[in-house]
Amino acid sequence: MNANEMLLLKLGEVVLKGLNRRSFEDRLMSNVRRRLKNCGSFQVYVRQSTIYVEPATDSCDMDAAYAAAQQVFGIVSVARAVPCEKTVDAIVETAKRYLAPAFAGAKSFKVESKRADKAYPMNSIQVSQAVGGELAEAFPNVTVDVHNPDLTVYVEIREKHAYVHAPAVPGAGGLPVGTGGHAISLLSGGLDSPVSSWMMARRGVELEMVHFVSPPYTSQQAQDKVLDLARLLTAYCGRLRVHIVPFTEIQEQIRRNCPEEYFTLIMRRFMMRLSEAIARRAGAKALITGESLGQVASQTMMALGVTEDVTTLPVLRPLIGMDKVEIIHTAQRIGTYDTSILPYEDCCTVFTPRHPATRPSIEDVRKAEAALDVDALVARSLEGEEWIWVKP
Repeated sequence: MNANEMLLLKLGEVVLKGLNRRSFEDRLMSNVRRRLKNCGSFQVYVRQSTIYVEPATDSCDMDAAYAAAQQVFGIVSVARAVPCEKTVDAIVETAKRYLAPAFAGAKSFKVESKRADKAYPMNSIQVSQAVGGELAEAFPNVTVDVHNPDLTVYVEIREKHAYVHAPAVPGAGGLPVGTGGHAISLLSGGLDSPVSSWMMARRGVELEMVHFVSPPYTSQQAQDKVLDLARLLTAYCGRLRVHIVPFTEIQEQIRRNCPEEYFTLIMRRFMMRLSEAIARRAGAKALITGESLGQVASQTMMALGVTEDVTTLPVLRPLIGMDKVEIIHTAQRIGTYDTSILPYEDCCTVFTPRHPATRPSIEDVRKAEAALDVDALVARSLEGEEWIWVKP
């Protein structure tokens, strides 16, 4: 680690907030501190739409902190940087020392400067010209190319120091977790629900997960797979509580007493009832599902209306307009794809109808469901609920 190396985290949508911007920044800094706690001791503070992360000890793991910061929602870019005095000589010496390996691998470069301190006597262009001229002399084998350089040297003139860094990498974007409310996400073992959970966390939503198990039809490996998916999401969301809800009796009663074409719809209605009960107990204000319009029979417009009929909470469906290819690409990007495709069955695939209803009416489904003691089945299922804290 370079002795003075630190991180510069640039804020995203938070800068567009008005009178409540400070509360967003405070939550974001709290999230950054919590996420970096396992990487060492850092001083974290915000100035001029940038969060500064300074290691407090030599034992800080900067590589781990750099990787972790890229997964904090609310940050749009992350750069490793070195502070120095606000003089051209100091900036040049810092760039020569800190970026020597980058210059060794480049054939061309340019300097891009930003003057956040408007009282500084040189403007951005003057800083770039002065620093670039001296670096060109220091590295004669690397030519200046302001249009398509191999290396861009970034110089930022800020309140206390100048900062030198190579190109920043993209952050996770979005809003800080905890600023968008609290919701319950229905987490199966498939591709869709982890992606939908991630997308809502990216909008600042604090999540709890609900997973339904149907032993002996579903295995312990299927449950472990879901906990692994939740653990992968904690890199973005922080620790998660996963509610494990027994679902066997409900599915068996549906199979015995209801028309086959409505099996999946009635099952989904029970899942919504149970999730709403858990949400109300947890103080959550919405449910999140991984449904995508038309992807399967239970996700047609009419079927979604039937499913939503049993809850009064908002149902958030961030994948509603996405196709499978887009969902797969997102799963690969956030790291859940390989776990999602492991071949362990979840309860959504138990007792799947051969010819599911695609244009169901709410009245017909309610009539089919009337053969069941809904309240008693829900109550017994909730009695068997367990929950597990999943940590990064």
